[in-house]
Amino acid sequence: MPDQPFRGVRSRAAALAACALVATLVAAGATPAYAADDIERPTAPGPITVVSIDTTSVELTWAASTDNVGVVRYPVGARFEDTGAQYSTDTTSIRITGLRPSRTYTFSVWALDAAGNSSLANPTLRLTMPPGDDQPPGAPGQPVAYDVSATQVWLRWAHSVENVALDRYEVFRVDAGGALTLVRDVSQYPPRNSAQIGGLTPNTPYTFVVRARDEVGHLSPLSAPVTVTTLPPPPSCAVRSVVRQWSDGFVAHLVVTNTGTTAVDGWTMTWRFWASQQVQGIWGAKVVDRVNNSYLRVANTSRNAVIPPGGSVSLGLVATGTQLPEEITLNGGLCTVADE
Repeated sequence: MPDQPFRGVRSRAAALAACALVATLVAAGATPAYAADDIERPTAPGPITVVSIDTTSVELTWAASTDNVGVVRYPVGARFEDTGAQYSTDTTSIRITGLRPSRTYTFSVWALDAAGNSSLANPTLRLTMPPGDDQPPGAPGQPVAYDVSATQVWLRWAHSVENVALDRYEVFRVDAGGALTLVRDVSQYPPRNSAQIGGLTPNTPYTFVVRARDEVGHLSPLSAPVTVTTLPPPPSCAVRSVVRQWSDGFVAHLVVTNTGTTAVDGWTMTWRFWASQQVQGIWGAKVVDRVNNSYLRVANTSRNAVIPPGGSVSLGLVATGTQLPEEITLNGGLCTVADE
């Protein structure tokens, strides 16, 4: 019997150690054995309130959830437009840093217990950060026109210099008398500095300028203007081809005729051409590029740029592969297959 008190002390010590182990597991996010039987979700946390806020951080708090066993942590979500981040705390408050001035974030909080049961999210909080930007962006670079066609043009420009964050670029058409007409809004999520302008009239000059807007709403000066003339309507054309083919290659002779009533002065042609194919020789034209790795684009030489009405140009190609020239276009106009 003398050892009974000692066994009692040992028993109490073991019990305290077991309790400490469970508390440690819960605090660490581990799942105690008894949690496997817990299927009851916690209640939703109380509404989020703002404790303090500055231009780049906010401290939030909320009323605690209740649970039949115990809440172990609160995940917190912060979303801006289509992007977001998730944080976590084991208390009923959190300070979130690294936010951006003037942005509007949506915050949400929910509770998790030791068994992984999740509460419903509490009512979200939509919060606009205080402005921290008192400088307008610099002017964008002068636009450069490329891939000009009869009805559309692509523009690209150097990015504006901005001290915090750009929101968008605005592309304007400069009309008669200097009036500006907005033709494209280019969001900066993700950043882009190019735009396609469509719905234009063939063979017509257009002038464009670009302006930047930051997240506070400050506007940059206008860029220097660019003037570009759209191409004439695509010519009508017909093509005759003579092809000699072998197992993994071919030589093709093409005769392309201008069947319209207007002379073609400078031309490009495209035809279907697989990414795996290679040009081994070409005459009567020069290779420009591979369009989407599905078409070959060629252009005139210095000797055959003009194709009068009823006139033709001849060119030839030696290439690998089995895809023969098909879907042939002349300045964007699809050519018909000429009768032999």
